[in-house]
Amino acid sequence: GGMTTVSGGNLSVRDGEGNIWITPTSVDKGGLTRGDICCVHPDGSVEGPYAPSVELPFHSHIYRIRPDIGAIVHAHPPALVGFSLARLGPDVELLPGLKGLCGGASMAAYDVPGSKQLGENIAKEFAKGYDTILMENHGLVIGKEDLQQAFRTFEAMEFLARTQIGASRLGKLIKPSCGTEQTLRPPFLETVNRGPAGVRERALRRDLCALLRRAYGQKLVSADFGEFSARVDGNSFLITPFGADRKLLEMEDLVLVRDGKCESGKTPDCHVRFHQALYEANADAQALFLARPSSAMAFAVSDAAFDARTIPESYIMLRFPLRLPYGSLLAEPERTARRLSLKTPVALVENDCLCAMGTTPLNAFDRIEVAEFSAASLLNCAAVGEAVKISDEEVRQIEKDF
Repeated sequence: GGMTTVSGGNLSVRDGEGNIWITPTSVDKGGLTRGDICCVHPDGSVEGPYAPSVELPFHSHIYRIRPDIGAIVHAHPPALVGFSLARLGPDVELLPGLKGLCGGASMAAYDVPGSKQLGENIAKEFAKGYDTILMENHGLVIGKEDLQQAFRTFEAMEFLARTQIGASRLGKLIKPSCGTEQTLRPPFLETVNRGPAGVRERALRRDLCALLRRAYGQKLVSADFGEFSARVDGNSFLITPFGADRKLLEMEDLVLVRDGKCESGKTPDCHVRFHQALYEANADAQALFLARPSSAMAFAVSDAAFDARTIPESYIMLRFPLRLPYGSLLAEPERTARRLSLKTPVALVENDCLCAMGTTPLNAFDRIEVAEFSAASLLNCAAVGEAVKISDEEVRQIEKDF
């Protein structure tokens, strides 16, 4: 949601026979069905109930010069359009975890939508090897091997743009120091065959998937990032799988980890050792969520402190959020896990993510949600005036009552 308007944007895929399947022109994008998609054959003939998008020329041009590309997504998300108006691209160095997905981005010169010249301008940048192209005063176009990869990249770029815009309101942008970039790889854990799932495990699988979908709908996580886990018993927990699209996860996709071993045939998320260390260090911890909501992440990529003493609910749920250095979840999982507790249940990891532990999955999710609402409120306040935070005496009263 929020990526484009009823009339704006288009997407296409190329099949093995060279046909281009593309969205139609002048049809409500929110109500499209499979039967509405136009098929443009290599000879230029068209099948379908509507005319193809007026921007078919640049889709065709890209496919001609880049045989490796099988899908193209183009739309006008507000944050990226803001960058295109300034003739600038968002800085992928702010969130290095996105760099591998988005790669470098280029800028195509402006021309009238649907024109042959616009197609040539865009194709010129794709010919240089770029997959991500900002269009001056227009929007973004992504070309990838398949539609899922193209959409995940598109979503990540818009998230990066929203985060950078928010951070720019707060203070100075920060990047990880040279040489500290982490590479997110599938972790190696010894595997073990497991028996049938018990009642508690099945319930947790259902609850985690429901919360993931809810988090995705609220843009707390993306298709590409969001780690949820929940304790099954004293020495086992469920966790999201590595590399899977968060929007499409099903109950059986979640990975059971027991005594440091995971169920065979599955790969847990890259921060699994941090999740495990948290449950070992905190008997009260029953769930841990890692998320990337854009308002909270604006604080993670700027030098501004995230202070939860804004409204009573924020302080009750978040207390004093920790600020952790970039890479600490991977480099020092045990030490980092010991810093979290029910007194300090939330941490903002610089240039990486927001994490929250809870006594239930819903409690951990609530903390992520409250953190994002609080961060968004602070960003809004920055546009209108200086925030007046809850006083020390008011904090003591909250601690007494809660």
